[in-house]
Amino acid sequence: MADRPLRADAQRNRRRILEVALRAFSEDGADVPLDAIAREAGVGSGTLYRHFPTREALVEAVYHNELTQLCESADELLAKTTAQEALRAWMGGFLHYARTKLGLSEALGVLIASGANPYEHSRARILAALTELLEAAIVEGSVRDDMAPFDVLTSLSGIALASTDPQQHERLLDLLLDGLQRRPKGLSDSAGS
Repeated sequence: MADRPLRADAQRNRRRILEVALRAFSEDGADVPLDAIAREAGVGSGTLYRHFPTREALVEAVYHNELTQLCESADELLAKTTAQEALRAWMGGFLHYARTKLGLSEALGVLIASGANPYEHSRARILAALTELLEAAIVEGSVRDDMAPFDVLTSLSGIALASTDPQQHERLLDLLLDGLQRRPKGLSDSAGS
């Protein structure tokens, strides 16, 4: 029964609840009343609890929804643009995801205190998506082939932690991408001459 796909209206309700819950937990904290989330989502409390029987289940679903959107966007971006543009767009998406996670930190802390580990597979999933994008950009010839994906992820995480200003994120992201650019051989040698 649990594997049965949701009807279209149930999918819309679930998606709307997750959108409202993300905003509510990020802006109002972990203790926001679930009935208020249901009301703002335009559903009854019973509908919310049918999808998410506990506050912890809702918090975890919100986090995993954001993570899934980020990771699945890699293939979508690669299908519609150049690898370099896809990498740039995905990195911007990662910074948005990181800001969202920061906003959810109080609610995620409550979830962790209950014994759950929402981050259990997060790093591996994010690293797999980033690796796919970097490999496509290497094949395209737009980025260096000597950068470890984990180092790039660490740099992105540093940007996310250094500032909450989206404009500064964009500038720092441009700086990181400039460092990833493939340079013609001999360019760095001639610069010092």
